[in-house]
Amino acid sequence: MPINLADTSMTTHGRVMLKISGEALMGDQGYGLHPPTVARIAQEVKSVHDLGVEICMVIGGGNIFRGLQGSAQGMERTTADYMGMLATVMNALAMQAALEDLKIHTRVISAIPMDQVCEPYIRRRAVRHLEKKRVCIFAAGTGNPYFTTDTAATLRANEMACEAIYKGTKVDGVYDKDPKKYPDAKRYDTVTYDEVLQKHLGVMDASAIALARDNNLPIIVFSLDEPGGFRGILAGRGTYTKVHG
Repeated sequence: MPINLADTSMTTHGRVMLKISGEALMGDQGYGLHPPTVARIAQEVKSVHDLGVEICMVIGGGNIFRGLQGSAQGMERTTADYMGMLATVMNALAMQAALEDLKIHTRVISAIPMDQVCEPYIRRRAVRHLEKKRVCIFAAGTGNPYFTTDTAATLRANEMACEAIYKGTKVDGVYDKDPKKYPDAKRYDTVTYDEVLQKHLGVMDASAIALARDNNLPIIVFSLDEPGGFRGILAGRGTYTKVHG
């Protein structure tokens, strides 16, 4: 059955958070940004935006700098985390450029004020952008060290009253072990927040899962490498894992 564009009744959610890792933007490279990959992900976002869905995004910074790795190499953790936050701003600006090439109005909103580059985070203003069907990319994490972009995505999703977090990964859901290493790995169709924490399933870090659980915010884990996957899952098709209460 064809999907009627701009008809959110054909989708499972009307406002969502898309969380992707920085590594998702580097394609087959080992580092940095791969413009064709950024453009492909932007096209996925556009296909969902065309359905009338309001979209928030949080992008990690691991393709440029990861705070935990920096601190592991002897750098002071707070400094390393701030460097990681700046990396997320670079990724957000790259995604904004790709989306605006597709004529999608986009705002980069940073938890660390840098007015010449992007907007500061003001919740009511961000909500208004969403109501105007602009894509909001939240950058610089929560603005605080010791918090991951998973936690930032969950925090912003709650503040923006998103109906779910869609976490785009390289696999089509949550498995009991790494499916790339173990052919007998089993995929969960659904899994509870507590199971994720107890079994260390690695969906998101513990603080993000706990925050989602406390606010009953479902997390949908799907493959971002599957063309049309984001749109298909929002329309009720495709393979994914739902994390819920």
